[in-house]
Amino acid sequence: MAGNRDVTEAELAILQVLWEDGPTTVRGLTDRLYPSGGPSAHTTVHKLLERLEAKQCVRRDRSGPVQVILATVSREVLIGQRAQALADALCGGSLTSLLSHLINPRRLATKDRKELRDFFDKLDREPGPGKDRPRGRG
Repeated sequence: MAGNRDVTEAELAILQVLWEDGPTTVRGLTDRLYPSGGPSAHTTVHKLLERLEAKQCVRRDRSGPVQVILATVSREVLIGQRAQALADALCGGSLTSLLSHLINPRRLATKDRKELRDFFDKLDREPGPGKDRPRGRG
C-alpha cells in the first residue's frame, strides 16, 4: 500500500466532503467544515490537506487558476484498511471474528440480516479471488 493511510478524524472529515461532493477547492472545504469561518479555519484545512497529500489520500490539481482537491482513496478502500487493522489488533487478524462481533444476531434487525444474506448470496454467485471457478470439459 502506498503511503500511510491511517487518517485522523479531522482528515476523515475532509475525505467525507470529497466523497460526498466530489472535487472542490480549499475554500469549498473550509466553508463546509468551518461555516463560521475565522482565520485559523483556512490554515487548518491547508495543514490537513498537506497531511492527506503525504498519505496519498488526496491530490491537488494545480492546472487551473484555482487549486482543486480530489480524493485519491475511496471510502471502500479506507473502510477495508481500517477493518483489517481492527481485526489485526483485536482478533488476531481474523475478519470473521470481527464480523461475527459486529453482526451479533441479537442486535441485528431482521431487515439487516436479510440484506447480509443477500450480500453473501451475491458474493457466492460472483467469481473472485480464491473462489473455485467452473472447469471446462476437456
